[in-house]
Amino acid sequence: MNAPVAPTDRERRRWAQYLVNERAEARVYRELAARRDGEEREILTALADAEGRHEAHWLALLGGEPDHLPRASAQTRTLGWMARRFGSIFVLALAQNAEARSPYDVDPHATPAMRADEKIHHEVVRGLAARGRRRLSGTFRAAVFGANDGLVSNLALVMGIGATGVSSSFVLFSGLAGLLAGALSMGAGEFVSVRSQRELLDATEPNNFADDVLPDLDLDANELALVYRTRGMAAAEAMARARLVVETAHTSDRSHPYARPIDAADDHEVVGGAWGAALSSFLFFASGAIIPVLPWIFGLSGLAAVITALALVGLALLSTGAMVGLLSGGPPLRRGLRQLAIGFGAAAVTYGLGLLFGVTLG
Repeated sequence: MNAPVAPTDRERRRWAQYLVNERAEARVYRELAARRDGEEREILTALADAEGRHEAHWLALLGGEPDHLPRASAQTRTLGWMARRFGSIFVLALAQNAEARSPYDVDPHATPAMRADEKIHHEVVRGLAARGRRRLSGTFRAAVFGANDGLVSNLALVMGIGATGVSSSFVLFSGLAGLLAGALSMGAGEFVSVRSQRELLDATEPNNFADDVLPDLDLDANELALVYRTRGMAAAEAMARARLVVETAHTSDRSHPYARPIDAADDHEVVGGAWGAALSSFLFFASGAIIPVLPWIFGLSGLAAVITALALVGLALLSTGAMVGLLSGGPPLRRGLRQLAIGFGAAAVTYGLGLLFGVTLG
């Protein structure tokens, strides 16, 4: 038999890097677990234990603890810092991205089980992050959309108005009017949208409208089975469920109208509350729309005001885009740049139209 080939220095450095990364990732999951309870704590603890098994694999290949270890990767250190201070959905979203880019897929020294673990970890973290996203989604969606709409629409407005050559006070008044009109419109529209969606969903929930007649149904020939079939049950299962319900109703006390206990209705957390979404949309649209107007509020005018407005809005668009990217599990920089391109593109169009109208009117 051939003697095993001694690992190269490069391989040992790579294994040492894997080792410290696995340890750091295990700490992240344990710190997140410490901030949760119940099932989520158990899941995060199990993920940390799995990272410990991977750590043991690299430690065995290295022949024991190395004298010198590298630092964990910048991404893993960032995750750890956020987990210690926030323990929020953002950490899980970042961890989801990290698990999706495992180097074990192409490393011959990683076992198939380790490669499989990393892919499953990605799905587990995605599921945990999805829980947080569902809790955030209604109001958060209104907030992010409101802020972005305020940024883009009011930037486009003040750029277009300013390009016509009107006075700074007119630009300021136009920007404030656009802020108020847009915020009121966004708030009212979000309220109607969410309230209507909740009403539609509530209309689909089971109720006790026909419960008082259940004791009068024939046990063997009743239409209650059709109700369950409309909810997706197979014919045999629907009939069995209907017989059970009617049998229970037949044995009930007839001195008062019969009513079944109704299962707790879905609270539609994905949709969110109408008032919360409306208020969030109003405030965040206003907070976004005020940013393009700030240079004129503080007395700037002309080119200086335009450049300052573009810089402020650019930073805000990059931030909101990156935040959405983090929460959706996508690349934050790419999402931020996409938001920036959309916002500046809209502003460029209205600025060009403003220049055209300014020349025409002049």
